[in-house]
Amino acid sequence: MLKETISLMRDLPRIREIIGVLTRHGFGDLIRRLNVQRTFERAGESLDLPEDEVRLDLEAPVRARRALEALGPTFIKLGQVMATRVDVFPPEWIAEFEILQSNVPSLPFSELEAELTRVWSASPRDLFTELDEVPIGSASIAQVHRATLPDGRLIILKVRRPNIVAKIEADLRVLHHLASLVEFEFPDARQYQPVRIVEQFAKSLRRELDLAQEAHHHRRFAENFAADPNIVIPEIFWEHTNEIVNVQAYIGGVPGNELELLEPAGLDRRVLAQRGADAVLKMVLIDGYFHADPHPGNVIYLPGNRIAFIDFGMVGRLPAPRRDEIVDLLAALSSRDERGILNVLLDWTADVPVDEEKLAADLAEFMFNYENLALKDVRFGQLLNDIIGIMREHAITLPADLTLLFKALITLEGLGRQLDPDFQMVPHLTPFVRQVMMSRYSPRALARKGRRNLWEVLTLLGGVPRDMSRLVKAARRGKLKIDLDLKRLDHFGEQIDRAASRLTLGIVTGCLIIGSSIVMTVPAGPRIFGLPAFGFIGFLIAFFNSIWLIWSIWRAGKRASLNGNG
Repeated sequence: MLKETISLMRDLPRIREIIGVLTRHGFGDLIRRLNVQRTFERAGESLDLPEDEVRLDLEAPVRARRALEALGPTFIKLGQVMATRVDVFPPEWIAEFEILQSNVPSLPFSELEAELTRVWSASPRDLFTELDEVPIGSASIAQVHRATLPDGRLIILKVRRPNIVAKIEADLRVLHHLASLVEFEFPDARQYQPVRIVEQFAKSLRRELDLAQEAHHHRRFAENFAADPNIVIPEIFWEHTNEIVNVQAYIGGVPGNELELLEPAGLDRRVLAQRGADAVLKMVLIDGYFHADPHPGNVIYLPGNRIAFIDFGMVGRLPAPRRDEIVDLLAALSSRDERGILNVLLDWTADVPVDEEKLAADLAEFMFNYENLALKDVRFGQLLNDIIGIMREHAITLPADLTLLFKALITLEGLGRQLDPDFQMVPHLTPFVRQVMMSRYSPRALARKGRRNLWEVLTLLGGVPRDMSRLVKAARRGKLKIDLDLKRLDHFGEQIDRAASRLTLGIVTGCLIIGSSIVMTVPAGPRIFGLPAFGFIGFLIAFFNSIWLIWSIWRAGKRASLNGNG
């Protein structure tokens, strides 16, 4: 408590500044409802809230965006992250957050030079033959300068601003305190987990502050696209790259936000849209590692209709189980399978109670709107937005690792349509979904899954004595807790029954094979096809048992993946 109070006292001036900005932009009532005065009283201070000054005829999303801009880099970054939370904020708020840009006045190169000389133990002027002191880009965290290596190769230096870490850490402490107040004062907001959002934002922003980490993202993407000549990832010069500076190859071409230059450069808009979509879908569905911010400013178009991706400060990761859920959702959307969509959404609800019947009805009405549309006419971004709207209505919050993905897919379709008005996302999705589904149910994958399931069952049975011992000890100490979910109890019992049946059949089959092998060595008795009859029949039964067991495991795996229970 003492440490928290000291930290609070240190950040009071910044908190006071934030309160002033929010109040001037028409959010004074929110500050009063948060009861921020109590925070100041704990630190022995008083707080006099100023009157709202901004014109209240402006819409709340506009005022929120302006307030974030006035609060500086950390809050601008927060707004950009909130633009990805399409499951929390309505479209009009998302549209305003998307406007936020972290362009800020550049620093004199002399301030950056001192920092670079410290980390390199040499002046940058001695390392490069040419160095442009005028930045080609300036953002809240870093600014970019062009330079030339002694061998003549053009490079860029992405240099972190001096002292930016301490400023951001102070703002993150303030944000965490404000998020805690929101959860305490507004119970309805707890379902959106504002503290968790701030914690995830802080983790993401700290990663972005480490420019060496961004360089590792470059390397990973370069490896994933090494076999694709149409996708270019800038080369990293590791001997000069570290936490505060990222040195990479300069990519010259047509910037993604200057599309009017494509035709003069001899580039084909339609080919660029197709290749860009295929690249991002490969990142998402095949690699599970994707550029989370594929907006026009992070794309450069090159001769030969090649595409360069830059700025990997924000990336998303999808583990294999999550990719399976995404594929199931995309497959259900493509085939207009409302039950499949429902199963995936229910899997994402976690412990949040949901009116399953109403959710199913809303999804049925949603799919009815797309029933008569040809697949080529389906707007995938609108489709996702409609799904997200239903989730928001039912207070279903997207898992953290999916918020960036949904935003990236929606942004991708918008980027494709800027290049080619006739661009359709669904035809590009279908081959990738089919490829993943086929690999999931290939004989090798099914055999691997069967072995894993069998091993898990055996491990579970082997651990029963140990678990029973712990259970008895906990009961003796009076620390035994039982948490029943009666709604799912029948389903759990069925799963245990099926697993036990398969295990028993596997053991019986194994015994049949061993017993039949022994019988085969006995020369006496009836024979079939010249073989001992009982041994032959035993092998035949074992064969059909094995076929049934493999088919049962395959069917259960397919049903589990379709129902979101696997």
